[in-house]
Amino acid sequence: MSTDNRFEGRYQNDDLPWNINRADYNLINVVTNEPIPVGKAIDVGCGTGDIAIWLANQGFNATGIDYSEKAIEMAKAKAKYKGAQNTAFFFLDILDDKIPGGPYSFVVDRGCFHSFDSPGERKKYAKKAADLLMNGGLWLSLVGSFDDGRFDQGPPKRTVQDIASAVEPYFEIQYIKAGRFDSNDAVPSKIWICLMKKRNVTTSRK
Repeated sequence: MSTDNRFEGRYQNDDLPWNINRADYNLINVVTNEPIPVGKAIDVGCGTGDIAIWLANQGFNATGIDYSEKAIEMAKAKAKYKGAQNTAFFFLDILDDKIPGGPYSFVVDRGCFHSFDSPGERKKYAKKAADLLMNGGLWLSLVGSFDDGRFDQGPPKRTVQDIASAVEPYFEIQYIKAGRFDSNDAVPSKIWICLMKKRNVTTSRK
């Protein structure tokens, strides 16, 4: 696998400041207010499964993938405990592994895009997200914002330019809005709420 597995140790040690045990309200707002058509959805970097479970409860056929084997074990246990139907979880690397179940109509990531430090990896990830989607499918990414300014704490911080340069060859940006993570922190980190639509494969740029 191409990325280091620093997250596995954090799941093993329960060092999970991002794990809020609920679906992020930013996702809920987008899905309910856009609205996002019900279909096949995948949460990339699903952690303990809250987003996939919430999507399944809204009628989506939901898949979650994560690079931490412990996270996937926790997600499967949570889905079973909550009686969540139409969910599946897989221990996979988004950059290098074949992802089952596609094509999807909706890709979600809450903090996966910003975990890649190099522009090349971010662009590769955007290409993989596009490959998972049917033409016109939507990608919602919640990305740590450079404007937060607290570079010694919270998630990695990315600029709008970081996002646009990675995704525009494969996606039409519907909007990028400023917001904050749903968090148990006193002052949640600032984020970019990014909704993107896959370009038609006949018109996408290389």
